[in-house]
Amino acid sequence: MLIIVVFIPSVTFAPLLASGMYQLFSQWQSEKAQMDLATTTVGRPAANLFFTLDQERRLTAEAQADPRGTARDELAKQRAVTDKAVSVFRPLATLAAPNGQEGLSEAVIRTVRGLGLLDQQRRGVDGGSSSEQKAYDYYTGVIESDLSVLTALSHTEHGEVGTKAQTLVDLFWVIDMLGREDAVLARGWDTGHLTKDEWDLVADAIGTKEHLLRSRVAPSLLANESQYGTLTASKAWQAMTALEERLVTSGTGGENGQVSLREVSGAWRSSVDTISPQLLQVLSLRLENVSQIGYAHARTLFAVFMSVSSVGLLALILVIVTSWRLTAILRRRILHLREEAQELQERLPDVVARLERGEDVDVDAEVHMVEPTPDELGELGQALNLASRSAVLTAVRQAEQHRGFQRMLQRIARRTQILIGLQLKKLDEMERKHEDPEVLEGLFDLDHLTARLRRYEENLVILGGGQPQRRWRKPVRLLDVLRAAQGEVQDYRRILIEVGGEPWIAERAVGPLVHVLAELMENATAFSKPPTPVEVRAAPVSRGIAVEIEDRGLGMEPEQYVAANALMQSPPQLDVMTHADDVRLGLYVVARLAASLGLQVTLRTSAFGGTRVIVLLPTSLVVGRPRVVPKPAAVPEEAPTRPESTPPEEEAQLPTRSRGRAMAHVTAPAAGSPDRGDAPLDPLPQRVRQASLVTELKVPADRDEQTDQESWAVRDQPTRSSATIGAFQRQSRRSRTGDDAFQPRQDESPEPGSPRTEDRG
Repeated sequence: MLIIVVFIPSVTFAPLLASGMYQLFSQWQSEKAQMDLATTTVGRPAANLFFTLDQERRLTAEAQADPRGTARDELAKQRAVTDKAVSVFRPLATLAAPNGQEGLSEAVIRTVRGLGLLDQQRRGVDGGSSSEQKAYDYYTGVIESDLSVLTALSHTEHGEVGTKAQTLVDLFWVIDMLGREDAVLARGWDTGHLTKDEWDLVADAIGTKEHLLRSRVAPSLLANESQYGTLTASKAWQAMTALEERLVTSGTGGENGQVSLREVSGAWRSSVDTISPQLLQVLSLRLENVSQIGYAHARTLFAVFMSVSSVGLLALILVIVTSWRLTAILRRRILHLREEAQELQERLPDVVARLERGEDVDVDAEVHMVEPTPDELGELGQALNLASRSAVLTAVRQAEQHRGFQRMLQRIARRTQILIGLQLKKLDEMERKHEDPEVLEGLFDLDHLTARLRRYEENLVILGGGQPQRRWRKPVRLLDVLRAAQGEVQDYRRILIEVGGEPWIAERAVGPLVHVLAELMENATAFSKPPTPVEVRAAPVSRGIAVEIEDRGLGMEPEQYVAANALMQSPPQLDVMTHADDVRLGLYVVARLAASLGLQVTLRTSAFGGTRVIVLLPTSLVVGRPRVVPKPAAVPEEAPTRPESTPPEEEAQLPTRSRGRAMAHVTAPAAGSPDRGDAPLDPLPQRVRQASLVTELKVPADRDEQTDQESWAVRDQPTRSSATIGAFQRQSRRSRTGDDAFQPRQDESPEPGSPRTEDRG
């Protein structure tokens, strides 16, 4: 855009300068060409032709008046001179003069056309076939055509030159009038008289000559043309004037159509021969003056042209250089401002990323201030400084607010986790004290809900930027990890676990892995209709251990799988304030934990129509079987004291948990079955304690502010004791109508083809 600042003034100024230069150059060229035509190219041949034809006209008249006289010899010589002048003038008919005077070409062509009859006229004169008047008329007509050429040459573009040149043409006409008098009078010198018509020709020539001299020549004389006054005051001029007056006076009294000339031939010839050279001198002086004026004006035009051209070119160069210089300065400053803006554009995301990583950012150090200048660009730079500082300061404030909110969220969640840990501890103590199945059923329900609540609180900690605080000091079997995850799911009875081999998980991955698997299992049960099972299979693979969680629900749309897998590949920095209404918060939790552990989580369509989730544990998280395997804590069994009203067969029907077998495989007797009976179960006199998953995984953890919570690492609710079967039966019946925050209504299935928005977690 800045190039236009240079281009437009140059383009605007250059044509104006070129137009003015062209006009001056054209005017100079035209005036110089016209002066060359008037003085040299056409004017000189035309003047020579005029004088030769005038002399030949007089000599022709004398030869016709006295065929035997000496005029014949002089006529022959004059004809030779005239032929030379004609040969020089004829080529002018083809002269190309684009800058010539108007009407010049037509006058030259007309004169050349008249000269074409010159030879014929001469033959007529020599043969006697051409009369005196006819010869006079021919020469006079050709001379007038030649004078029209001189008249056209006087019409120049310069007014002063045209005025002075017109006086020059008048002098030519004066000479022509004198030549006419001389040619007509030559007829009557021998006879001593003229006819009335001839006298009229003489009288007209005398009158025209006097008029031209008095009215047009004399008033326009220049200071250096005083020779004209000397001429008119000379004796020869006065003698000629006196003879002309006598001729005019004689003509008024002529009789019989004739006018007497008397004896004036010698005096006339002497006067005319004396005056003619002086007239030529006056004419030459006028021609020189006209030439000087014309060429001087042409030189002035050329000087003006050169001056204007030089000044104009210098001005144009100055405009271009100045504009280019200013443009370069503006462009450099604008580019600097643009670089600052681009740097801000690149720096601001980096500042935001550093703020997201928890780094402290100095606003003054991150903002590069542009040096202010007292102009518009300086004001723009100042505005850019304010914008940069405001943007960085706003980002810092938002990041501080975000981190403050995350810290507050983590603090609240941590405090809630402490209370949940204390509640779990209290529930465990109550479970150990009470033996009534009904009471134990309620306690185990509370225990199960509390374990799920603990996981939800951990979700808040993870979404707030923290990590789960449940830690282990020793490896744990994968089967126990899967059972622990199963124990944190509401509809745990539908989960079928199958583990190939006996893999062990590194202690640092136990807590996050339990959380990830629990989120995925609960999501599978929530989005599949009871009583369809959720199959969980784990087996070693070439790159670690693959855990597959497959449900038989409606699944998701292909684009939803793509979005979910992209989220698992690169979990974003979650802004809990902007995603508070997002139903996929569980996906963010799974993605964050998987990224921290190096897990590969992939979602795809199941063969049953639901969703199949594959969790690939890398080999770095898989360890070998420890040398010393933690054993379940030994719990002494109390002596059975069965009431008499309780038949022995009924206690035998209660299922008991054995090591390595999850309670998800326990199927409670249906209501009203013959095995169960219609009468309610009597309370057990004592609680048979066996080694549960809680006992197996209760390994002392790192002590911190979460001591009470961390001691309850994993609580496997489905395997409390055989005395809880009544609770499991009633919970199984309630699972079809229960209300869970992560589970849709199980008594209604979505319409076929309806989209499923599945919350993986």
